[in-house]
Amino acid sequence: MSKQDWAVYHALKQPVTTLKGVGEALAEDLSLLGIKTIEDLLFHFPYRYDDCRPKDLAEVGHEETVTVEGTVHSEPVLRFYGRNKARCSFKVLVGRYLITAVIFNRPYVKQQVKVGRSIRLTGKIDKHRLQLTVQHYQWSDTASNKGEETLLPVYSVTGKLKVAQLRKWMKAALRDYAAYIPEMIPQSLLTRYKLLPRPEALRKIHFPKDYEEGKQAKRRFIYEEFFLFQLKMQALRKRHREQVEGIPQHYDQQKVENFIRSLPFELTAAQRKALDQILHDLKSPFAMNRLLQGDVGSGKTVVAAISLYASISAGYQGAFMVPTEILAEQHYLSLKQFYRNENIQIALLTGSSTPKERREILAGLQLGTIDLVVGTHALIQKDVYFKNLGLIITDEQHRFGVEQRRQLRRKGAAPDVLLMTATPIPRTLAITAFGDLDVTVIDELPAGRKKVETYWVKEHMLDRVFRFMQNEIDQGRQAYVVCPLIEESDKLDVQNVIDFHAKLCKVFPQYRIGLLHGRLSSAEKGKTMRRFAQGEIQILVTTTVIEVGVDVPNATLMIIYDAERFGLSQLHQLRGRVGRGNHQSYCILIADPKTEAGIQRMHIMRSTHDGFEVAKKDLALRGTGDFFGTKQSGLPDFKVADMIRDYRALEVARKDAQALIQNPSFWTDEQFGLLRTYLEEQLGTGEKLLD
Repeated sequence: MSKQDWAVYHALKQPVTTLKGVGEALAEDLSLLGIKTIEDLLFHFPYRYDDCRPKDLAEVGHEETVTVEGTVHSEPVLRFYGRNKARCSFKVLVGRYLITAVIFNRPYVKQQVKVGRSIRLTGKIDKHRLQLTVQHYQWSDTASNKGEETLLPVYSVTGKLKVAQLRKWMKAALRDYAAYIPEMIPQSLLTRYKLLPRPEALRKIHFPKDYEEGKQAKRRFIYEEFFLFQLKMQALRKRHREQVEGIPQHYDQQKVENFIRSLPFELTAAQRKALDQILHDLKSPFAMNRLLQGDVGSGKTVVAAISLYASISAGYQGAFMVPTEILAEQHYLSLKQFYRNENIQIALLTGSSTPKERREILAGLQLGTIDLVVGTHALIQKDVYFKNLGLIITDEQHRFGVEQRRQLRRKGAAPDVLLMTATPIPRTLAITAFGDLDVTVIDELPAGRKKVETYWVKEHMLDRVFRFMQNEIDQGRQAYVVCPLIEESDKLDVQNVIDFHAKLCKVFPQYRIGLLHGRLSSAEKGKTMRRFAQGEIQILVTTTVIEVGVDVPNATLMIIYDAERFGLSQLHQLRGRVGRGNHQSYCILIADPKTEAGIQRMHIMRSTHDGFEVAKKDLALRGTGDFFGTKQSGLPDFKVADMIRDYRALEVARKDAQALIQNPSFWTDEQFGLLRTYLEEQLGTGEKLLD
């Protein structure tokens, strides 16, 4: 980067206290908003604008915020009250209306008010009393107010900060630092999409002369946010491919096809397509880094089993990591069934493994006599070594932290990695959230799978729900009952598993009723789940601990109490615990939602069964932050861009970033120096991306 570029880049890094009027106390309040430097301030965008274009009072409603122009018609009256509080009022003739203007806590206004002076006022109008509570005013005869903005930005503030202060500092920052604002988008892309230059866009997003200017400025920053994030994701992908050189796994294609034909069912077209992508990656010289997502029951496990079979047939070992012991045991049994006619040695390693079992498994993995290990976090412990680890599969990958997945990867020499999730994410969003991964989607359910019939009832219909449950169990079926809490809460009026378990034991003394929640030990949870899977327990009262992965084909009824307290995607995951066998299954939502969003969720669950469609609607209701949860998701905190509303811009930005990263000139040409510096800072490498 040139010296001039460095000067530009670092000018904006000066502390915000550099600006006149920003003292240490206000700087602390600003820091709570993430504003510590001049650059932070400039990119603290308004969330709306006050429209200061004058309006005819006849056309506005009662208590509407309005801007009017008029002439002072009376001398001001200033009154002090309370502690350091003031109220200044005076009459203003606005068209044919004589209104009272009231300005609080600005006593100096009295000196400015002169009868006959022209004024523009913005505030809330009381149409009954013809009184305007003034938020902002300006004198039309003052030179400094000529050409004042018609749209005033409104910013998020905290502590003792005032919006008016932020406006003042923003003007000063734009005036003094506009020359230092670097352009981050290549000129070719600015021209192609007719985007405003960055300094101009900053001025216009803060102080637009009309809504069209503000719209164009916002359009530019929506693209910029997506472009810079995608540039980071594509750089990560490039670095992974170049630094993590994979080992081509030359599996026997015919053996794999024979194995597929031996399965007791046909693969769906979506499963076949996903498998082709994974098998291609196994043979590739690059280490696979792929996300496989599919709705509950879409058949991800069999795709994983075939992929592991291919890797093992090429002479490598496989590791299958899952978040719970229940799920680990279930996958272990499923894989043993898949490989029952194959010479494949499988082991199960969890926290419940005995010391003797653990020693034997660790030795088998190190010697290579064990081909595949299924386990929990136990797989990433320091004393676990593999002879020749080729493929790692992580199920419900969002349950593991980034570092945990990285630790497992270090167990081999650049093994291929497949992450699986049953939490459907719309493809566009998946590409953004996991931009450094290749994304594969299984968007088709196996033939013959019946939809789970879903009903929404109020609590007063509980007796009918119990009769329906009794009918199902008397036919030999089993039921889940999910409650949001473990114990009674003083703060939340919602059902809890302990109380509801006791209630069901009284209502159905003839049935075996189990209790499952997160405070039980792993051994207790495992024992309860095994008893339910084997049919010894007929009704399982549980928290969302059973949300993921549990497969009991004989369970045909899912009852979710206080269903309005769950998100759409979570409700869909819980519903996916039933409908896994040959019998018709049902999901009953017991809810009395008090909000419009809660009512919408119930209607969506009744009418929508496709997980990806549910996810889209969940995103629309909750937004991406709530949908993904905490910062672990890796999603940036976009200021103006919205991945649902602006998905077209997202797709365009991804393609542009991908093309730039793959262009050799990007890594050497001086015009891209600032972007390379940005990437080095974002990726936290502490080193140049290209030596």
